[in-house]
This record gives sequence, C-alpha cells and structure tokens, in this order.
Amino acid sequence: PRPPAPRAMDIEYSAKSTDGTYEYRHVILPKDLAKSIPTDRLLREEEWRGIGVTQSRGWQHFALHRPEPHVLLFRRPVGCDPNTGFVDPELERAAKAKYQQEIAEAMAAGGRAAPEEL
Repeated sequence: PRPPAPRAMDIEYSAKSTDGTYEYRHVILPKDLAKSIPTDRLLREEEWRGIGVTQSRGWQHFALHRPEPHVLLFRRPVGCDPNTGFVDPELERAAKAKYQQEIAEAMAAGGRAAPEEL
C-alpha cells in the first residue's frame, strides 16, 4: 500500500518577522508534497494555494531556498490589509511606527538593533 498523501494540516507556518518594509514568513511543506512543485521558479499564488498553503492575502513567494526546496519563503509589504492584499496607508503608518518603537526600545535596553519577531 502507498503511504497516505500529505495533507494541508501537515504544512508548518513560521511566525512573522519584519524589516520595517516587508513582513516575512516561511512555510515548511511535507517533503513528499514538495516533490510535486517546481524548484526552478517561484510559485504563483494559485499554485501555492492549490497545494494547500493557506495564508491571508498579500503574501508572495519571493525567493527559492535551494538547500531546502520544501521551505517556501514569503513576504508582503508592511501595512498590507490581510483581507484585500493591498497596502492600506493607515495600516502601513501604524506598522512602521510600531517597528520603529520596538527598535528604539531594543536599543535602549542594550539589545539588538532589530527585533526578530513581531
């Protein structure tokens, strides 16, 4: 008998991080599922959604992680409205202000210049 097919619930999602311009996250696919996707190009939204990746709107597969092709790297602009996928200027201002505040607090505490996760 064949092993069971990978399921969407077997896909792992990282926490989000930011650099003040983009939010980032990575998605880890079951290795069996990863064998069915192209490794020489970025996936379009309908492709990654079609294999079971579920995220709010605005995320783009932006880079290939060649050492681990089962890890998909995503980003979206800071201030992206998760319902529309478009940048909302008010959300963008608030997100950038929060990021700057966290950097200032980390520096004042003698920590790193940028927080790892928001």
